[in-house]
Amino acid sequence: MASNPILERLEGVKQRFIEVGELLTQQEVLSDMEKYIKLNKEYKSLQPIIESYEKYKLALTNISSTKELLGTEKDEEMREMAKAELEALNSQIPEMEEEIKMLLIPVDPEDEKDAVVEIRAGTGGDEASIFAGDLFRMYTKFFEQKGWKAEINRYSEGTAGGYKEIVMSVSGDGVYGLMKYESGVHRVQRVPQTETQGRIHTSAASVVVLPEADEFDVVIKNEDIRKDTYCSSGPGGQSVNTTYSAIRLTHIPTGIVVTCQDEKSQLKNYDKALAELRTRLYNLEYQKYLDDVAHKRKTMVSTGDRSAKIRTYNYPQGRMTDHRINYTVYNLPSILDGNIQEVIGRLQMAENAERLKENNN
Repeated sequence: MASNPILERLEGVKQRFIEVGELLTQQEVLSDMEKYIKLNKEYKSLQPIIESYEKYKLALTNISSTKELLGTEKDEEMREMAKAELEALNSQIPEMEEEIKMLLIPVDPEDEKDAVVEIRAGTGGDEASIFAGDLFRMYTKFFEQKGWKAEINRYSEGTAGGYKEIVMSVSGDGVYGLMKYESGVHRVQRVPQTETQGRIHTSAASVVVLPEADEFDVVIKNEDIRKDTYCSSGPGGQSVNTTYSAIRLTHIPTGIVVTCQDEKSQLKNYDKALAELRTRLYNLEYQKYLDDVAHKRKTMVSTGDRSAKIRTYNYPQGRMTDHRINYTVYNLPSILDGNIQEVIGRLQMAENAERLKENNN
């Protein structure tokens, strides 16, 4: 068989797959949780490539044996059957190779992580807060569809409804890998509830999605944290409870401050605040990668570029437009009901095409 670069590369991947499988059974790895989790993730990520490799290899073997048959078979009917089979097999190869090329693109290891999602009202006063509330509802519906769990860390309500800010932790399968496309400025065009003249206003809310760091990603020293407690406050500044259950953590070396007041238990608030602090510290480093990626790919917005307008929701026209891929749909009520998988799917396809181009250069 002639030299096949794809097959050669896949054989290297299979060797690594076998090696990782063997490592996962070793006592040394089983007793080191950090190493075990890392290798187990790698093993799972290699499985789809190995499955495609086996199918591809089988197809090439069948092509080879069918060609041999054609070289020796005298019966005309058998020859016609072999020709038809060879044609069918040859037509499958380009599609298989494209799929393998996509699978061989290095995946972002953050994609499988849970995420911290921030929604903040931008320009537009009360209307921006109301719109931030609409986005929160849209995402909550989407999380329900995906079977993900969302926990609110903190929020600040708008004076006319919605939220000035809401921060939540979202857990489930591949949360960050899907939600990362939502980072950026979301713009709404509609007649606000507070508008008496019927004029259309443009308001905005920003969304930032961060991959949630686990305890192995960042080690925080106790002496680097200042912990303050205070009473949780509700709408209008009223005290929700009289115990000092709300937590404020300050990371002294970086000055990063996080608060959590959603739980009635101080311990639970502390755990959630610590998890968010770990995530924010982790993302100081991760942002360098994001900034680099954002320059190359139009589908991604770096966490540092919160001014990038990614999407417009136009109520009078019932239209949603994603500006990164010039994708427009006229089913705004459905989108706002959490049906955003189609949009995210198109963004993923666009990014995969860009990554394939990067990989081939």
